[in-house]
Amino acid sequence: MMLKKSLLDVALALTKASSVDHNFSYLLSCINDWLECDAVALLLKQGDVLKPVALHGLSDDTLGRRFKIAEHPRLFEICRGSEPLKFAKDCGLPDPYDGLLQSQHGDFPVHACMGVPLLSSKDNNELLGVLTFDSLDEHAFDALAMNELNQLKQLAAGYVEHALTLQHFMQHAQHSHQVAQQLNLEALTREGVEIIGNSQAMQTLKNDIQLVAASEFSVLIQGDTGVGKELVARNIHLNSKRRDMPLIHLNCASLPENLAESEFFGHSKGAFTGAHTARQGKFQLADGGTLFLDEIGELPLAMQSKLLRVLQSGEVQTVGEDQSRYVDVRVIAATNRDLKQEVAAGRFRADLYHRLSVYPLHVAPLKERDNDVILLAGFFIEQTSKKLAIKQLKLSSDTQLLLRQYDWPGNVRELEHVISRAALKAKQQQWQQSIVTIEPEHCDIAKTAVAAPSPVAVNEQKATRLSLKEATDAFSYQLIMQQLELHNLNWAATARSLSVDRANLVRLAKRLGISVKKSV
Repeated sequence: MMLKKSLLDVALALTKASSVDHNFSYLLSCINDWLECDAVALLLKQGDVLKPVALHGLSDDTLGRRFKIAEHPRLFEICRGSEPLKFAKDCGLPDPYDGLLQSQHGDFPVHACMGVPLLSSKDNNELLGVLTFDSLDEHAFDALAMNELNQLKQLAAGYVEHALTLQHFMQHAQHSHQVAQQLNLEALTREGVEIIGNSQAMQTLKNDIQLVAASEFSVLIQGDTGVGKELVARNIHLNSKRRDMPLIHLNCASLPENLAESEFFGHSKGAFTGAHTARQGKFQLADGGTLFLDEIGELPLAMQSKLLRVLQSGEVQTVGEDQSRYVDVRVIAATNRDLKQEVAAGRFRADLYHRLSVYPLHVAPLKERDNDVILLAGFFIEQTSKKLAIKQLKLSSDTQLLLRQYDWPGNVRELEHVISRAALKAKQQQWQQSIVTIEPEHCDIAKTAVAAPSPVAVNEQKATRLSLKEATDAFSYQLIMQQLELHNLNWAATARSLSVDRANLVRLAKRLGISVKKSV
């Protein structure tokens, strides 16, 4: 047997392997350039079996085989030792490759065989796998010195361990991305992504979302509690270039002040009392994606300055570490507070406010969204009917009027809960009916009308003493009150009946001392 190259040549070739070349076939190619034989194979240990991952000179179907170590004596002997092993020519142990050599004609047994166990340098010499060499020449490996085989063992083991580590991280990263993406999509699907509503306020909001989503601008979503600010954030993310990356949610109102920095930026093991393991922060988890900071107005001032630094530089420093790392994160923030007033009061940093509100969005309260309440009620009814196993669930016309007239201080969230409770009550009362109808009595909301005394007393005695303006106001007062009662205190319906703009009607009524109050 002749060695075509030296082991130094093999070592140099392996060290020059690029990330693309860094695979097991490349290792065998380098070994083939050093040692001439009929077959060489790399098998990795997976539990109690050896799995071929690369081979030269063996039939292709060998890659599909799984060799149970205990059932193949030669492989068993290679695995249980720590040194390269040459099998004697007259060894009676069966060879796992008999009949599989491509250069062999017929089913004659292999004449020369040796194996090299590959041990980890990190995990207590754990067996990573084996290299096997076969030749039809029974003297093929006789001249190989044991020190050369041990050098090969070290080179090959180091290469395999490095390749396995790279594979692990690549697979882990891909798996984490897929899991994050899947969880993200599942969460979005489960919680809903469609913004329900045809009102002018919602149409404007949807247009703004489409416009800003395509950019990388920071977005500040403002609106009352329960209007659906998180839904807006999800829509911005889904319509952005980052849609396939994670959307990470952090509620700033629920952060203990002493742990806020760790939640944002992560911590290393032992960074503080209780930090038994290292943990990634929300910025690291959102790298490449979007970070949604809910209730940003509740963030302590000390934490605001640290958040501002990250938004300015993109650098995150893990608690307990000196080194910083760059993250690519788009920030969407939301609050039910008026941050301009918070800035004026000194409770929120002006520079952070301007950094967050590159593109501000306002989500209108439900009471300003015209007929959207009925559309939303229908959406929640469909969801609730499935949860309660109701074949058909509907709203009566009186209930629809009631829902329109209520001012919904809890906004969309309150509407959802009202529908859920009402459906449960209706089902209990109408359990024998195929169609369950939600009536006003099932809804725990009510309406009341309060009108201030007429600005003028219209009676026969004083009528002759009224000015034209006073008489007009008196007539308007009575007519508006009459139409309000006729239309169940609905301003929009009243305005239509009087052929006036709703906003103008409300202003006139306010001047005349008429108001409509609705209460739970």
